[in-house]
Amino acid sequence: MKRSFHGKKGLCVLLVTALLGMAVLGGCADGTGESSEDNSSKESTTESTQPDSGQSDAFTESNGSEESTEVQESGEESGSEGGSASGQAGDMYGGSIVVGVQQDIDSLDPHKATAAGTSEILFNVFEGLVKPDENGNLINAVASDYTISEDGLVYTFTLRENVKFHNGNVVTAEDVKYSLERVSGLLDGTPLSSTLNAIESVDIIDEKTVQVTVGSANTELIYSFVAAIIPAGSGEGEAVDPIGTGPFSFVSYKPQEGIVLAKNPDYWQEGLPYLDQVEFKISGSADTALLELQGGTIDFYAYLTDSQAQALQGSHQVVSSPSNAVQALYLNNAVEPLNDVRVRQAISYAIDKEEINNFVGGGKGTLISSAMLPTLKENYVDLNDTYGTTANVEKAKELLADAGYPDGFDLEITVPSNYEIHMQTGEVVVEQLKAAGIRATIKAVEWSTWLDETYKGRQYEATIVSLTCDMTPGYLMNRFQTDSKKNFINFSSAEYDEVYTRTQATLDPAEKAECYKELQKILCDEAGSVFIQVASNQTAISKKLAGYKFYPVYVQDMSTVYFTE
Repeated sequence: MKRSFHGKKGLCVLLVTALLGMAVLGGCADGTGESSEDNSSKESTTESTQPDSGQSDAFTESNGSEESTEVQESGEESGSEGGSASGQAGDMYGGSIVVGVQQDIDSLDPHKATAAGTSEILFNVFEGLVKPDENGNLINAVASDYTISEDGLVYTFTLRENVKFHNGNVVTAEDVKYSLERVSGLLDGTPLSSTLNAIESVDIIDEKTVQVTVGSANTELIYSFVAAIIPAGSGEGEAVDPIGTGPFSFVSYKPQEGIVLAKNPDYWQEGLPYLDQVEFKISGSADTALLELQGGTIDFYAYLTDSQAQALQGSHQVVSSPSNAVQALYLNNAVEPLNDVRVRQAISYAIDKEEINNFVGGGKGTLISSAMLPTLKENYVDLNDTYGTTANVEKAKELLADAGYPDGFDLEITVPSNYEIHMQTGEVVVEQLKAAGIRATIKAVEWSTWLDETYKGRQYEATIVSLTCDMTPGYLMNRFQTDSKKNFINFSSAEYDEVYTRTQATLDPAEKAECYKELQKILCDEAGSVFIQVASNQTAISKKLAGYKFYPVYVQDMSTVYFTE
């Protein structure tokens, strides 16, 4: 496309352990915008899950993970190094770009958006009191400062001076109170976040100070304050005319086509953004996206398969970084024969993760065996020896026979067709399962169908997607509690539930880390699903652009992107 012309006290210290683990990551998908505590009994059906780009919070399981902001494979050109807001871009302000995305927006209302793919776009429109940066740290956004009481029950936020909404109005304490009460359920009894529903009260101390009281201490809760601040009373209107404080404002949206954003001239961060306009265009298929990149009708496209990345090496900057998305063959534990742990374990033995990684991702992914990002080092445990990373067909057949399926069984694998990485993975998995006598077939569906029927309706046998994670170790682990509304695989373990409760009750980071490791082992031993890899995120960027940054969460930050020619 051508140019058209902080330091906190008390429990906050404990959060550092979690954040440091994320500081070595790089940019991908899931996205509910939620943190680790689930509080399932208080969740609403509109909770933000976040499936991915093919990733969900199910995914959003789309929008943390990541190495540094500029992780690159040797021999690849760098498009991730951008200038600061004050100088390197020089006079290169202006212009418009088109960013290709893989899924449609499920809601323009930031408190009700479910998919990670939505969050990656709305990151440019909305901001919370805090927000993540490209190094895996939380930074102040609408708030200029915050403190956490020693007992972890009171959060006090000081608002940044003169932050304006896109309608020109200055953000007030009333706006913050309204936003937090809405997302926590205090406003109407319907919580829109499974973590912020821990909020018991939001009090205005003065025009620049808001105090939030929670019912129980949670060392990971601060990340949930990334929840969007919106104008008081705007409510359901956000779904039609979204108004935030981000670097870009909403212009228009056409279902199945895309969304157009314009530069926010009043953005509080001086010097940003550079671009006048950004269009997020929905690409109907991987083949279409590749053709559009080669034809110059889109300038950015993330989550490439290895074959796509190879095809674009000469014409584009192709930058690789770790993702924050856990790809797996997710199994519905409530349907036969997958309700038998021996069958699930047999499938785990039959899968060759190394072959999947090499075939689909060019060997750049990180193999895993449970739902935790390896970059959360203090909380991660390597369980790859449990089933191995290559297929053990004989062991798989032995378990199937023991479970009463000596001749195997039929298995339908539902895959969102807009994600080439998952479609290719599915093709490999089908062949691998065949060797063990399991007759698997792929049911390709549209993303909206996957969300409604597979994720929300749980009407499926197996599925391949990625669940994205934020910067807290409990983000993925909370969904596997028996009663969690996000537990779309219907995993049920009394032991898991007990350990998870203990995990959230402790304020000791070392004890919490050990609990998370125990949870990973339970999920792995019970073969809740076949966790495959944290795939590498390969992004194609026009050679005319610079400044793009990879994040440890599922976002596409266009504020620092600029033209070099």
